[in-house]
Parts: sequence; structure tokens; C-alpha cells
Amino acid sequence: MKWFNKQSRLVQILLLLIPGVNWITEMVVRWTAFIDKPGLIRLIIAIITIPGLGFILGWIDVIWCLLFKHLIFAGK
Repeated sequence: MKWFNKQSRLVQILLLLIPGVNWITEMVVRWTAFIDKPGLIRLIIAIITIPGLGFILGWIDVIWCLLFKHLIFAGK
């Protein structure tokens, strides 16, 4: 999670716009967020990214990242 938040906003958006990279980025960031700060919501979101729903969450995160500079449910 920390490495993603340290990237420039342009790099963050590009990582979330590329479909395959989007899913991998979502999985890495979500599981890292859960490991760093365990919580029920973070666990549920991390599990949701596994079967491919990370693509949908990734598109939501593009908008969220543009507005708030971090991923939804993986705040600073």
C-alpha cells in the first residue's frame, strides 16, 4: 500500500487503467492494506479482488484516486 501511495498520481492512474495490471495492482494493494492494518472491511475487499472482481473495483478506484489520492478502503 505504501509503495502505491508514494507514486505520482499519473503513475497511480496508469496502473489502474491498464486492465491486467489493474487487477494485479488491486490484489497487491488490497492484501498489503489488510496485512498492514487488519480489519473486516479490508479482508472482505481483499477477498473480493481474487476472483476477478478487482477489475470492477479498479475502475471505481481510478475515480477515487483522482479525487482523494488513495484507493478506496485502503486509505493513508
